[in-house]
Amino acid sequence: MSTPTTARVRYKGLTARDLSLIAVFAALIAALSVAVAIPIPFSPVPITLQTLGIMLAPSLLGWKRGTLAVAAFLALGLAGLPLFAGGRGGLAVLAGPSAGFIVSWIFAALVIGVLTDLMVRGGRYSFVKGLGINLVGGILVIYAIGVPWMAVVLGDGVLAAGYSMLAFLPGDAAKAVVTALIAATVYRAYPIPPAGRPLPDEAA
Repeated sequence: MSTPTTARVRYKGLTARDLSLIAVFAALIAALSVAVAIPIPFSPVPITLQTLGIMLAPSLLGWKRGTLAVAAFLALGLAGLPLFAGGRGGLAVLAGPSAGFIVSWIFAALVIGVLTDLMVRGGRYSFVKGLGINLVGGILVIYAIGVPWMAVVLGDGVLAAGYSMLAFLPGDAAKAVVTALIAATVYRAYPIPPAGRPLPDEAA
């Protein structure tokens, strides 16, 4: 005797709502970028709130919209708007010691978004799992790309560059916690619909 199956829904493309969310979160990342920039004497990279936005966008929007929001923010900054730390902008930032961190944000958003989508698809958003995802994408991925790049530009060893980043770890870990708390609250109270237009899965 066959049992009834629940039809799955696939999503394709991007809607006007999706584009609006991408624009809003790109603006949010920009606002967090210029709100705080605390220079520290032993590192050329200042402490900012940018990575909070980098974690939030894919955590709430999923990999597609979240990564596009980060890409839109980067495009605006590289086009010349003063959106990066210290009010910098333009392609010249790619020659600086923080360029690796800037490039890494795309990969961080992609990792966080994909893992979060898989978690939510398998059930509900878990604070503990979400925190782990944010730590992997928002710290491990970013540091793995940013620290070696900074070491090459400054002519220091990777260990020396990594040591200079220790001051950032507590703040970045706190951002991962805040992101997971916000995401858990949003998914529980008002989950954002998936990206794209719903299409019935004919194979379901």
